[in-house]
Amino acid sequence: MGFSELLTANSALSRGDIERLSALVTEWQLLADLSFADLILWIPRRAESAQWPEGHRAIAQVRPMTAATVFTQDVIGDEVQWGERPHIDAALSSEEMVRDTLPENFGELIVKEETIPVLFEGRAIAIISRYRNLETMRTPSKLELNYREIANHLYRMVSEGNFPIPDTLYLAEAAPRVGDGLVRLDLAGNISFASPNARSAFSRIGWEQEMEGSHLGAILDSLSQEGSGREPKEANWQSIMSGNSLRREEFENQDGILDLLAIPMTESKNRIGSVVLVHNVTELRRRDRALLTKDATIREIHHRVKNNLQTVSALLRLQSRRTSSPEVSEAIEEAVRRVASIALVHETLASSSKDLVEFDSVISKIVMSAIDLSPRPNQIVVEVKGEFGEIPSIHATPLSLVLTELIHNALEHGLATKGSKVEILANRRGYEFEVKVVDDGEGLIGDFSLERDSGLGLQIVKTLTENELRGQLVFTRVEKGTEVSISFALEK
Repeated sequence: MGFSELLTANSALSRGDIERLSALVTEWQLLADLSFADLILWIPRRAESAQWPEGHRAIAQVRPMTAATVFTQDVIGDEVQWGERPHIDAALSSEEMVRDTLPENFGELIVKEETIPVLFEGRAIAIISRYRNLETMRTPSKLELNYREIANHLYRMVSEGNFPIPDTLYLAEAAPRVGDGLVRLDLAGNISFASPNARSAFSRIGWEQEMEGSHLGAILDSLSQEGSGREPKEANWQSIMSGNSLRREEFENQDGILDLLAIPMTESKNRIGSVVLVHNVTELRRRDRALLTKDATIREIHHRVKNNLQTVSALLRLQSRRTSSPEVSEAIEEAVRRVASIALVHETLASSSKDLVEFDSVISKIVMSAIDLSPRPNQIVVEVKGEFGEIPSIHATPLSLVLTELIHNALEHGLATKGSKVEILANRRGYEFEVKVVDDGEGLIGDFSLERDSGLGLQIVKTLTENELRGQLVFTRVEKGTEVSISFALEK
């Protein structure tokens, strides 16, 4: 069950309340990391929003990535009665943060609990309990002091209904985290603190001087002046990274790439500064670009293979016109048909960003080509029922050849003297695949044997089905005509 469904099933919260809490839980890893604390989100237990709550239910939990956890077991689903946890009760009733609490024993740990109301539309809809190990709070470093001050500002924003910033989900999975690097800015955009990881990130893009006291935007502007990376078109970096508004940008020069996320901090809606999360993504972006280049190269290879196969087909047709033997000419035309089937697969792969073939378009072209080459093109109907969908290229090439041969065999032999219809039936169940080719023609001879009575085309079908598709091939005499079934499993 998803978080929103869990809230709906366990509370009297409105849709807006649920959306607000979902946004908070999406982004509250930042709060846990900055405060070195475990967080638990409690919602009031009551049937209707106007009722006095019977107690509280733990609906979400997050552990810090910057400190050891206080809770080794999950507490989601735990319930407390009204009066059992007075700090939670007080935060909900007063709609104010409760911080002056006495430490408690949690097993072998001494933990301080603080509670923060989550305000939305002027009312408390939930409570955050923050649990910190007092042992780790005794001699805080400069980094820890700055992180905690920033966390306290953000918790104040939560209690005022200003965090997370409305209508934004900016801390997605791929966004920078506290541990990647953090820069704290004052109202003017000057750096008052930079974490060691942030300093390292800026050092790798060419900044070797002290960061604190400098303007972040000015640093970025100076590093981009001689760089070969992309320049922002609408504003300079001093404007972009001023901290006046929520902003996420990538900075790039010849030395590297930084992912920057600026989050403004407010107090009673007055801006008091901002925090910028910094992540050096140089290697990630280089790998992404290498993959894009690789994909483009593979598509170009497929395109050239298709062109080469078309050249082979043209050469075979030229050769066919120079022979006076009907048998030789027919054999060459069959080879041309088979080459064309392979070319269709490569044509599809040349326009795809994945190693998958949209096989429905391939089968449509195979059917059109088969009808054009059939002995009675205006007297037969070929229908495709069901969807093939995307098929890995390793299966697409042998399957296209198998279906080409079976459709051609049905048109040339099954419908040679009677019948007028061929059906291709696709049945896909997850990774299991079954394709049937059914005609209403002559049907199989009485004692038909695939090993004894098949020509080159059916031998190709048998070999490809068993060796390449690792599937089964079954010929069945039906009431009107012949049914050929191919079953195989796609690679997972």
